[in-house]
Amino acid sequence: MARPSRPLLIALLLSLAMLAAAGLYWRAQRGKLPEGLVQANGRIEGDHVLVSGKFAGKLARVLVREGDSVSAGQVLAELDDNQIRAKVAQAEASVAALQAQLKVAEQQVPLAVASARAARERAAAASAQAARDAERFDALLERGSVDRRRSEQMRLAATAAATQLTQAEQQVREAELGPDRVAALRAQLGQAEAALAEARAVHNDLTLRAPSPGVVVSKLKQAGETVAAGAPVFDLVDLDRLYLKAYIPENLIGKVRLGQPARLYVDAFPDAAFAAQVATIASRAEFTPKEVQTADERVKLVYAVRLNLSDNRERKLSPGLPADAVIRWDSAVDWQKPRW
Repeated sequence: MARPSRPLLIALLLSLAMLAAAGLYWRAQRGKLPEGLVQANGRIEGDHVLVSGKFAGKLARVLVREGDSVSAGQVLAELDDNQIRAKVAQAEASVAALQAQLKVAEQQVPLAVASARAARERAAAASAQAARDAERFDALLERGSVDRRRSEQMRLAATAAATQLTQAEQQVREAELGPDRVAALRAQLGQAEAALAEARAVHNDLTLRAPSPGVVVSKLKQAGETVAAGAPVFDLVDLDRLYLKAYIPENLIGKVRLGQPARLYVDAFPDAAFAAQVATIASRAEFTPKEVQTADERVKLVYAVRLNLSDNRERKLSPGLPADAVIRWDSAVDWQKPRW
């Protein structure tokens, strides 16, 4: 068999090279979005919330499992509360007793003051009358109209009346201290109510609740285990604050600005575009992560960009989903899906 001539072989090789170059060009153009759009990919992530208790204790009940969706305020677990319930009951009894004492004191003090003052007025009148009688009998004794024994009796009666007046004045002073005792009881009641509120707050803190809606990513403790104060028990992800951490090639990062609109695409919903917005742009470049695909394999340095999802009320997206993103930096360009 005759071998092809050298010029023919060179022409054949050139034709093959041109076809290969055309194919590469066509694939590059096919995977390239028009000027004004930047595409990237990454995984959807969320803000993690660690749920922990303020106080140490034994987990009496765990009410959720990993993967469960929870709403804000939902009870996740309860710590053993036997001791704190006893303290709450003791504080409630103290408050009730002081309330009863205060009620009685508030009713009795005005009456006691009024009664003591009336008794003092009567004692003052009796003492004044007895003093006048004693002086009159002293004068009669000097004129010899009465005997000395009768005059001395009147003088003793005046002294006794004066003593009773002194006692009545002391009772008035004691009765007038009643408002101070009422104030003291009110202060004691305030302290008891504060102690009750603190005990109830501690009791309430033994119930672990979800601070925001989300998904239970990790259950770090089991029922029956003893947990330390502040030790995390659950790891939640807030489904209302999902974002895509995407990577932009170094030669395109200059087009991306904070606040620019973006659209996210996931394989589970191929016909849906999820609105997002550029929230953060890394200040330093990093080498392309291994799990991230890029349109140009020659690009080694990329910038991490966070795209906040605008709305996930339908709960279509969840952390861990791979997603493609298109960022529009020129509003005059129509949106297009990513091209890989």
